[in-house]
Amino acid sequence: MEGVDMKKKEQRIVVAVDESEESMYALSWCLSNLVSHTPDCKLVLLYVKPPPPVYSSIDAPGYLFSNDLIATLEKYGTDLVRSVMERAEAVYRNFSIDVERVVGSGEAKDVICNAVKQLEADTLVMGSHGYGFLKRAFLGSVSDYCAKNVKCPVVIVKNHDK
Repeated sequence: MEGVDMKKKEQRIVVAVDESEESMYALSWCLSNLVSHTPDCKLVLLYVKPPPPVYSSIDAPGYLFSNDLIATLEKYGTDLVRSVMERAEAVYRNFSIDVERVVGSGEAKDVICNAVKQLEADTLVMGSHGYGFLKRAFLGSVSDYCAKNVKCPVVIVKNHDK
């Protein structure tokens, strides 16, 4: 096959991270079990911020939201992103790997599925929060939704030590 570039593209492994211990455990598991066995791979850390609050000057009867409050909430969101990424860096620091950080905002399941598609991920890794049947029935499971709606393989990591 002359003229055809047969070079394999790098593997893109997306790990959804958040404030939970479960997501850090999933990242650690991914590094030990996937990244360490995958030559030429890129690790993408994906953090989803909750959707930004939308306030009018009077949002509910008798409640006034000032610009200061809104700015404080936005700063809290930024600090949360920094905190999660610093925790993740502590987990991957000893691995020699190319890492990209992506931050989305919105409904987690939608943002994760869209990011996986746009990033052309080869694998999505997520931690399991271990919700029981009732909580999962009411809240829905982000990992279940993503497993059903993305085109790449999804690895849901459970921490059996908990």
